[in-house]
Amino acid sequence: MTILSNASRPAAPTDLRIELALLLVLASLWGASYSFIRIGVETIPPLTFIAGRTLVAGVILLGVIRWRGLSLPRDPAIWRRFLVQACLNSVLPFTLIAWAEQTVEAGTAVILNATTPIFAFLITLLLPGHEGLTVRKAAGVLAGLGGTVLIVGTGAMDGLGRDLPAQGAIILATVCYAGAAIYGRAFKGLDPVMPAAGSLLCGAALLVPVSLAVDRPWSLTPSGSSLLSLAGLSVFSTAVAFALYFRLVNSLGSVPTTAQAYLRVPIGVGIGVLLLGETLAPTVLAGCVAVVLGVAAMTIPAGRRG
Repeated sequence: MTILSNASRPAAPTDLRIELALLLVLASLWGASYSFIRIGVETIPPLTFIAGRTLVAGVILLGVIRWRGLSLPRDPAIWRRFLVQACLNSVLPFTLIAWAEQTVEAGTAVILNATTPIFAFLITLLLPGHEGLTVRKAAGVLAGLGGTVLIVGTGAMDGLGRDLPAQGAIILATVCYAGAAIYGRAFKGLDPVMPAAGSLLCGAALLVPVSLAVDRPWSLTPSGSSLLSLAGLSVFSTAVAFALYFRLVNSLGSVPTTAQAYLRVPIGVGIGVLLLGETLAPTVLAGCVAVVLGVAAMTIPAGRRG
């Protein structure tokens, strides 16, 4: 079994500044995914769109592994964990969100999707000895959610309850993301690209056959913009983002890593303004301040606030 040549070596000390910078990069990559998905599902059915996303990203990461002279694990137990991670982190949430974004307003979707840290926080409460949870982290979770509402605009709250099936799908997706962040710590010791590639390939193995049977993708006529969105989503918001994600889950922890759900809100809103012509809420500045404070409380240890 080949997992990683340096898997048994002691972990190097974590430079918090680097990890926080990577958290911002991850938030940017996933913040852009809202626009990619919104454009992509205009002419590509959600199931096929997500099947393509996982397949392309998984193949890219497999190529990176080969290029680095490594190979994927051969232990069946590890692949079973990859399969569980795929269901939690891609198959279910990706499909649910893509389906919901056909009808749910963008602002409402952002607010619902930003509840991931809350679910991660609650789930860790049920897992004794998982991660240290403090009042400061809890305050950070609430501040981040409040900031999200202010950035998107309090008017988006009016959309809550209008389309219960689609909004319920987004909430279920956020619960999956929270579980994935916690379960992802099971891959500690593996190079982050391994669980990223393994889980995406497992996800593609589940989604592609269903896409072929349901959507008959060879009969589709997607637009050029949808295809470009699929490419951008697959390469940047999935392949690169997943490799960063698994690194951060190990270096920062489950709850702090989910803090990017708040950071990607102002990023996603900003991208929407630039590319899709959306407007900013008047409370966006106060929301950004609350988000930054919330993320800081969730990620920076008490003794390192400086």
